Amino acid sequence: MNTGSAVSEEDRLDRKAARRVLRRAGRTLGPYRRGLVAAMVLIIVYTLTTIAGPFLVRVGIDDGIKEGDRGALNRAVVLYVVVALIGFAVNRVQILLISRVGEGFLRDMRNRVFQHLLRLSMPYYDREKAGVIVSRMTSDIDSLQELVQLGLLQFLSNVLLIVLTFVLLGITSWQLLLIVAIPLPFVVLASIRFQRDSNAAYLTVRDRIGLMLSHLQEGISGVRVIQAYAREEVETERFAYRNRGLYRAHMRSVWVQSWYLPVIEIAGTGATALVVYFGGRLVLDGSLTVGTVALFVLSLSNLFDPVQQLSQLFNQVQSAGAGLKKLFEVLDTEVDVPEAADAVDLPAAGTIAVAGLRFAYRPDLAPVLSGVDLEIAPGERIALVGPTGAGKSTLAKMIARFYDPTAGSVSFGGVDLRRATLASLRDRVAVVPQEGFLFNGTIRDNVRVARAGATDAEVDAALEAIGVRERFAALPDGLDTEVRERGSRLSAGEKQLVSMARAALADPAVLVLDEATSSLDPGTEAVVEAAVERLMEGRTTIVIAHRLSTAARADRVGVVDGGELAELGPHAELVAIDGGRYQALYSAWTSGLAPAG
Repeated sequence: MNTGSAVSEEDRLDRKAARRVLRRAGRTLGPYRRGLVAAMVLIIVYTLTTIAGPFLVRVGIDDGIKEGDRGALNRAVVLYVVVALIGFAVNRVQILLISRVGEGFLRDMRNRVFQHLLRLSMPYYDREKAGVIVSRMTSDIDSLQELVQLGLLQFLSNVLLIVLTFVLLGITSWQLLLIVAIPLPFVVLASIRFQRDSNAAYLTVRDRIGLMLSHLQEGISGVRVIQAYAREEVETERFAYRNRGLYRAHMRSVWVQSWYLPVIEIAGTGATALVVYFGGRLVLDGSLTVGTVALFVLSLSNLFDPVQQLSQLFNQVQSAGAGLKKLFEVLDTEVDVPEAADAVDLPAAGTIAVAGLRFAYRPDLAPVLSGVDLEIAPGERIALVGPTGAGKSTLAKMIARFYDPTAGSVSFGGVDLRRATLASLRDRVAVVPQEGFLFNGTIRDNVRVARAGATDAEVDAALEAIGVRERFAALPDGLDTEVRERGSRLSAGEKQLVSMARAALADPAVLVLDEATSSLDPGTEAVVEAAVERLMEGRTTIVIAHRLSTAARADRVGVVDGGELAELGPHAELVAIDGGRYQALYSAWTSGLAPAG
């Protein structure tokens, strides 16, 4: 049983939406048009070989056995074998061909969606949950994969087989076709009910699986707490409760299948009995041949089996359509921070000017920043401090143009960042995040993230520039040490050093540094602080300072509070202002009562 093909009501497409998705899918499949046409031709050929078998049996019986013509019988048998071999070969080729087209389509779709996701700006990731974004590349692609592997082939061939079988039987004997049609309404009604009941049952199973896996993951992640507080029996009972729910859901889905499959078998048996009885009477009356009756009996499976398979494929097609619609929605999402059509390159150096800056993450939310004015001279170091949530990080992100202002402007060297080319912006401004994120690969690979074409010598020089090359070279594998997923083989401090080496390799004019808050041992912290000092040399630097010792070393300190730049000036001046906000922050920090933010 495949629960992945179950589709909820909100995901089910109406006819209008289905037509839009199909039209767009057709345009997307343009590069594969030849393969699709060839696959359709092969499906038609295979369907013809399927219905040709019973027809050749009729020829063998009526023209060979009944007439005593050995030659006609031999020809019918030989043709039957040849048609069967052709059908076998065509079936194999059509499976390979349609799978190649389908998998190629999915490959291109994955690439397009991933590429577009990387182009989307920070506001998109603020709006969307990470799990939802990941599901676009997993469950939605998986629902399409189930269809393109064999589902689409079965769907098309079954529809064609039903139509051509009806045509063949109608041409051969319309009277017997009417007899055969007697059980079909019951089969169709049973299939509609099965499709509805099975979809509901599979959705329940999918939900129960999700609940059980969530509890399993929670239990494994929290095993230390469970054992520390002797909660083994309690958690086992909770898991058993979830497991019982899954068992009942599975049994419900089995019950749905247990009544449907016998209905199809009874309908097929009943249709066979009707054909033999009424066809036999027509044979006795001389108005029908024995071969025709045999043709009908053998062709019944070409009617009832496809109806059964189509009822099971219907949810799969709906699920694939819903998945494709969601993927198209991602591709249609516009970039919130676009490059202007007349964009120009930023100058190599210049003053950063923030004028009348106002920003809200969403129109319906209160502004995070309001009326901020700030000028930062080339080579100046400025530290942003303030309570948590005051807007320090947001202001720094605006300078890096991760977001565009709701009102006001941010410019560099006299050029509004909204008019700058994104390539020149990323060359001039580098961001070192609070927590250094490392990709799976070597230390050298992770430094080279800043510039893909950098040579080994340039990577070494970047590490040397911040004074940490020997530290990493001393590892058993040196700079070729595999850091594993998210840099799990390195300490928090080492990951921060790799992030700084990236910035050194990029060699930007402006450095936006979000000071790390994670606790480091004194030795590592000294190395990190020394690396920061080297990295800031000769660069305009905006530091989101969580330690006021960092702010004290800056040329100027900006106190951000309530979305406004409340105070701005050198450390010595601000700390001397009685009742000032920076003085209060500094006093609290030095006395150990509160963090800087």
